[in-house]
Amino acid sequence: MKKKNLSAKKKIPKFYSDKLNDPRIKKIYLEFKNKLCTYKINNFSVAVSGGVDSMALSFLTKCYSLEKNKKIPFFIVDHNIRKNSTSEANSVKKKLHSLKIKSEILTIQKIKKKSNIQSFARENRYDLIFKKCLNKKLDAVLTAHHKDDLIENFFIRLLRGSGLKGLSSFGNIKSQIKINNKIFIFRPLLNTSKKDLTYISKKTFNFKVDDPSNLNDKYLRVRVRKLISKLKTFGLTFNKFKNSLDNLNKSNSAIEHYVIKNIKDNSNYLPISKTIILNQNFMNNPDDIVFRSFIIVLQKVGRKDLYTRGMKVENLLRDLKDVKKFGKKTLSGCIIQKIEKSVIISPEKL
Repeated sequence: MKKKNLSAKKKIPKFYSDKLNDPRIKKIYLEFKNKLCTYKINNFSVAVSGGVDSMALSFLTKCYSLEKNKKIPFFIVDHNIRKNSTSEANSVKKKLHSLKIKSEILTIQKIKKKSNIQSFARENRYDLIFKKCLNKKLDAVLTAHHKDDLIENFFIRLLRGSGLKGLSSFGNIKSQIKINNKIFIFRPLLNTSKKDLTYISKKTFNFKVDDPSNLNDKYLRVRVRKLISKLKTFGLTFNKFKNSLDNLNKSNSAIEHYVIKNIKDNSNYLPISKTIILNQNFMNNPDDIVFRSFIIVLQKVGRKDLYTRGMKVENLLRDLKDVKKFGKKTLSGCIIQKIEKSVIISPEKL
């Protein structure tokens, strides 16, 4: 086995092979490579922000591309929010180029936005990369999300009132951001710490772009990061957190099983009219199963990119249970009406 690992280095130029001689970097690289092989991620691109996490990811991916003799696109997004975003994107591109990594800058049109700036930037960043991936017939984007991000996103979603599905979903190594999008997000570094990625970045590119928003308390993520730091003094560790997250995932999987069963047993899809009819038993399930089942049905009929907001669905379900109150309503591209004990969901436009 050792001979096989060592033989891989012979295909890699000296700069990269020398870095892989470092036992700490080599261990992380082998885990990274194993993730790609296990999940059969073959046609993919890499999202590069210029931070230490994504620079470490760039190094690992370049090693993989050299070993496998594979061309992999690297995308840098100029989000046009910060004053120096364009020069930062160019400096990242220049640094990657100096180490034989070909990258492309994708630019978001400058739009004035006063609220949810980080969320806006993230959504537009992915949209640009996804479009490029579709053009290049790629099916995944590698991101540098790591252990620390996993904990941060859990607490952010907790503070925003997410349910079981929302709390556990970020822990998936492979996932979709939009329902009908054919491009997957792949997070091969979720079991890798920020410290390890910082170590790789310093030992390889020794370059990073500092995002001043990471120090600004007006952003929820920064406040959550400080909260987690305090919780660590009370005994919070990644392993304890991961055990709890794994338990939540098991519970979520159990609910998903009954959601699928509810849709299969208690709904009837009419392909010609693209209509779904729900029988009485559909609604006679625990609330969370009905809620999730109904959202999936709405998406199938309405064919929207994003799931409908939970509060709107909850209000609609509450109205459906009140026979006297309910009339024909529309939501998420669907017309919902109740006839006797059945619910009919049809598209607003065919």
